[in-house]
Amino acid sequence: MEEKALDLEHAKLAYTIIQSLLDGHEALSDLLVVMSHALDEDTLKALTNTGEWEKYLESKRNMENTHIQTEAFIAALKKLENS
Repeated sequence: MEEKALDLEHAKLAYTIIQSLLDGHEALSDLLVVMSHALDEDTLKALTNTGEWEKYLESKRNMENTHIQTEAFIAALKKLENS
């Protein structure tokens, strides 16, 4: 029984860390949207034609999968809590 409690404690910690990272990524995305509105069209075009922008878009796509995985993790965490 003690081992399950420890597992649950670590699972909750992992969830807290993951959620914090997801929230930070979302806040950064929101900030980029606001900042993009302050740029003129040529600057915005130049920005979106960079490797960094491509990496950002790839990160956004990966975060969509991470949200799905987080939902599965939450379901497993709830099962662990109830057992």
